[in-house]
Amino acid sequence: MFEFFFKSYRAGILDFCGSEVNVEFDINGMSAKKCFKLFENGQLKVYKSKHSNILKGVIIGKKAWGLWLQQWTDGISEFLFTKEVAKDEILWEFESRGIKIPERLMVDFDNILEKKHRDKYKQNKEFLNALYGRIKS
Repeated sequence: MFEFFFKSYRAGILDFCGSEVNVEFDINGMSAKKCFKLFENGQLKVYKSKHSNILKGVIIGKKAWGLWLQQWTDGISEFLFTKEVAKDEILWEFESRGIKIPERLMVDFDNILEKKHRDKYKQNKEFLNALYGRIKS
């Protein structure tokens, strides 16, 4: 994961995460990989590393992936485009730069999309129930 987020950040694909990421340089600090592992586990609140620029890029990459994922799945669940088109576009964006998306992230994509579809179905059903009375499942 570390390598994926770093390469994606460096390639300019995942370089906007919607929030500021402040990382301090500390010559005696932990490596970027160790800090990132603590960040992923929710144990790191202050970002200090002897590899501060790398750590910053990886954190931005991870947060940017989450932002992209929400945008893609929102668009699909709103029927603005299809899952196949989104996946082709996503995969092309990374593959054209020689970056392989970890399978776990694509599974997350599918799971989040499925949840959004269920939520959208529930909203539509509630709306129709309010509009036309009780609808049987």
